[in-house]
Amino acid sequence: MRILITYDVETASPEGSKRLRQVAKACVNYGPRVQNSVFECLLTETQYLELKERLSRIIDSESDSVRFYRLSSNLNKAVVSIGKITSYDPEAPLLI
Repeated sequence: MRILITYDVETASPEGSKRLRQVAKACVNYGPRVQNSVFECLLTETQYLELKERLSRIIDSESDSVRFYRLSSNLNKAVVSIGKITSYDPEAPLLI
């Protein structure tokens, strides 16, 4: 399933800045960053549950938030981008 992950982490304190880095590091292991606090991920149900649990242990639920959006399979038709394109097609062949 395709998941769009967005987050907002309070960074007024050193602890908040550390949480921000930890959230980003956790997300980058599952998919590419498409904007500063936004990731597009192609996940199995197990990976989705693992990531949700991992992020819930990192954030401060009183001051931070993470949102998960399930995206339709018609994403290419549903998303319109203006400017620099930073997303990718996770189902396309990967060239290394």
